[in-house]
Amino acid sequence: MRVVFLEDVSGVAQGGDVKEVKNGFARNYLIPKSLAVPATHNALQRVAKLSRAAGVTRVRRLNDMKELAEELQGRMVTVEMRAGTSGRLYGSVTNTIVAESLSELTEKDIERRMIEIPEAIRELGMYDVAVSLHPEVEATVKVLVYPIGSDPEEMLAAIEARETAEAEAAEEPDDDDDDLDEEATEALAGPEGDTDDE
Repeated sequence: MRVVFLEDVSGVAQGGDVKEVKNGFARNYLIPKSLAVPATHNALQRVAKLSRAAGVTRVRRLNDMKELAEELQGRMVTVEMRAGTSGRLYGSVTNTIVAESLSELTEKDIERRMIEIPEAIRELGMYDVAVSLHPEVEATVKVLVYPIGSDPEEMLAAIEARETAEAEAAEEPDDDDDDLDEEATEALAGPEGDTDDE
């Protein structure tokens, strides 16, 4: 079926485009949701106007997503999960759980498909998660996964203390290594005055 798109449909067409699509897709999805209309003579006459309107809508949506990305960037959401004594979760943190937490936090509708979790989160801890709001707009949020019945602030303090200790350990020069290097150099050189020419 040939249709005129009234709005942008991600991955399919932009508002004002005239395209051939499968009949079922047009009848069951595009037309009922007012995303497209059949390409009649009258609809084709409105293509230029629809393209302009879709362009305005596209710019407005992009600006809204940029504002939302600024609001989300660096924010932290907490997710309470059942976990074993080893810190392994019973189940996993999904993009749906993160999307619901972000929606509550921002009071804006954030869809689960916007949340990009590369690997399933199956352990307690802090994770960086990408939120793809628009093809041109992305934000990163922190997700703190803590056990049911505990205080997220305590978990956060423990994680920060561990990261600080690891950073300090990495910065401290290891004097023992320098001593070993000197000893190794002397051993390779042999006692002074020795030569292999004898």
